[in-house]
Amino acid sequence: MNVPQSSPGSRLDNYVDRYAARTAGMTASEVRALFAVASRPEVVSLAGGMPNINALPLDAVADTVARLVAERGTVALQYGSGQGDETLRGQICDVMRLEGIDAHPDDITVTVGSQQALDLVTRIFIDPGDVILAEAPSYVGALSTFASYQANVVHVGMDDDGLIPEHLENAIAAVRASGKRAKFLYTIPNFHNPMGVCLSPERRARILEICRAADLLIVEDNPYGLLGFDGDPMRALRADDADGVVYLGSFSKTFAPGLRVGWAVSPHAVREKLVLAAEASVLSPPVFSQMTVSAYLETQPWRAQIKTYREMYRERRDATLDALRTYMPPGATWTNPAGGFFVWVTLPEGLDAKAMLPRAVTARVAYVPGTAFYADGFGASSMRLSFCYPTPDRIREGVRRLAGVISQELELRSMFGGPGAGPALPGGASPSPTTQAPGPDLA
Repeated sequence: MNVPQSSPGSRLDNYVDRYAARTAGMTASEVRALFAVASRPEVVSLAGGMPNINALPLDAVADTVARLVAERGTVALQYGSGQGDETLRGQICDVMRLEGIDAHPDDITVTVGSQQALDLVTRIFIDPGDVILAEAPSYVGALSTFASYQANVVHVGMDDDGLIPEHLENAIAAVRASGKRAKFLYTIPNFHNPMGVCLSPERRARILEICRAADLLIVEDNPYGLLGFDGDPMRALRADDADGVVYLGSFSKTFAPGLRVGWAVSPHAVREKLVLAAEASVLSPPVFSQMTVSAYLETQPWRAQIKTYREMYRERRDATLDALRTYMPPGATWTNPAGGFFVWVTLPEGLDAKAMLPRAVTARVAYVPGTAFYADGFGASSMRLSFCYPTPDRIREGVRRLAGVISQELELRSMFGGPGAGPALPGGASPSPTTQAPGPDLA
């Protein structure tokens, strides 16, 4: 029997030569396979940023959905506007008013989660090779989106008070000196993912001033802004510059992520482009999800529910910080988040969080290595711990296990030596051609 010979160009993927060039930047995370193991019940996962919806009054939500289908089902189950439901857009204005934003419903584009809003903003502004400025570290889902549009990401350094203005000025100048112009600055000013820190009020004013002077658009991503543990929500950047900021919001963290309802509020001309891009992408965002959120906001005590979430996450934050203080070996440091979901841990000198992850999973604890949050290969000495989902007791046990792994790594390094893990927070960086695509356990 004659066996057909493979052609020199044959591959496991028969379409490899036909994909668009931008797919070269779409790579699956090499840690994703480990999270298949990490999802087992015996493993304490401090990795995924999943909201804990156990505090949601599901009976009330079920009643709200049942009434919606019974009374307005023919509308809720039909196509809708590409810009989003008008009633919901008005309610979104009410929600944003808590952060000082004075917007009109016409300014808002409803999206399939804020991730789609980020994708649409990138689509309408970025050509291959364009520069985006982003914090170091930055949200892994944003980096994946930027890579898919073949953007060059230049990182800007952060500290415990958020984005460093002097580093932003230096990055803008460096990009200009290279003959290019940054298209926008991407920032998460409130309870940052992954660092957990907030941009200080003084720096907010300075960042706005720098970006106005440089004619640089700001993309303000704010999924955690209402989840501060103390005091009122911080004033949004958008509240002080309606023409220079595109604001991204979401109901995933304050209501339910499964509904996938987010939004962008933008200057008029930008909004027109966003609506056209959204219609080309999904025709219209899901009407049923939008009307469910709208009915929830209208009939349920949503502000009280946010307060419940805040108290629940505060308890988990406190358990995390207490366990870190109790168990972590000398040399480890971490941020002290005042809200949100995350703590950023920097390991003792010389340790590599990415290399250590398989051993941590073997010890039945999981986290996300810091390299996932950089476009340039930095971050090996850090990790993100998420405290939003596990119970306080599980968090304490997970941190205890993690500290044991770190202590073992330090002992091995003491015995055999090894290379350092490198710096974790550069002020600027050169771009990387690929970015790991995030899964639910990374985001």
